[in-house]
Amino acid sequence: VQLVESGGGMVQSGGSLRLSCATSGFTFSKYDMSWVRQAPGKGPEWVSAINTHGNITAYTNSVLGRFTISRDNDKSTLFLQMNSLKPEDTALYHCTRGSLAGSTWSDEGHWGRGTQVIVSS
Repeated sequence: VQLVESGGGMVQSGGSLRLSCATSGFTFSKYDMSWVRQAPGKGPEWVSAINTHGNITAYTNSVLGRFTISRDNDKSTLFLQMNSLKPEDTALYHCTRGSLAGSTWSDEGHWGRGTQVIVSS
């Protein structure tokens, strides 16, 4: 299982970024996927998840209305469009594999190395 995130960077508050996660080593279309972030000195925080077909999504309250998760099963790639970024969104963002039941995410523990997002005020 390989998960390779990209698209992070440094932006000003209110800016946008689009994260991508290229996957390989498993049948991407058969798995629910999610984004998890970890801010400096803090534990991991689940951000968003999407089901196998891409028609069911879930978000943590702090990003609702600002972030959009999506996937391209043909390209085995997961995305996270992040708009109206805030300094508190600063973190290392990882894509992960697991299962989504309603709005509850169960992580399998397969994480990519992450892509750094820094939002300046």
